[in-house]
Amino acid sequence: MAMKIRLARGGSKKRPFYRIVAADSRMPRDGRYIEKLGTYNPLLPKDSEERVKMDMERVQHWLNEGAQPTDRVSRFLEAAGVLEKKERANLKKGEPGKKAVERAEEKASKAAAAAEAPAEEEAPAEEAAVEEAPAEDAAAEEAS
Repeated sequence: MAMKIRLARGGSKKRPFYRIVAADSRMPRDGRYIEKLGTYNPLLPKDSEERVKMDMERVQHWLNEGAQPTDRVSRFLEAAGVLEKKERANLKKGEPGKKAVERAEEKASKAAAAAEAPAEEEAPAEEAAVEEAPAEDAAAEEAS
């Protein structure tokens, strides 16, 4: 029998409350379980001691029996120091989606075009200033 240590949801709509249970992996999420090992109340602040409560002796017993904790429960056990921390890689989460990549490329191309445009405008202005200076010198020479 494949055992899991997992969360079983209770509470009303939009007011979640979970029991940490040892259950057969074939049973439904909120269905039959073998033993209640603790509770988890996500509505409480993260630093509250009442947020996650577990009977560590029974959790250790089920882990020794071969029960596999789910990801969320394993995070609770890591925080409690029962399990060593696992290296988790969610490579897709950090990457922006297709639309965001397209918007970023479009914004970069507009910024590059805007940076080139003032540089081109400044160059003719400098050339015009250089052209006017000799004309003024020539006018000054004619007047003298």
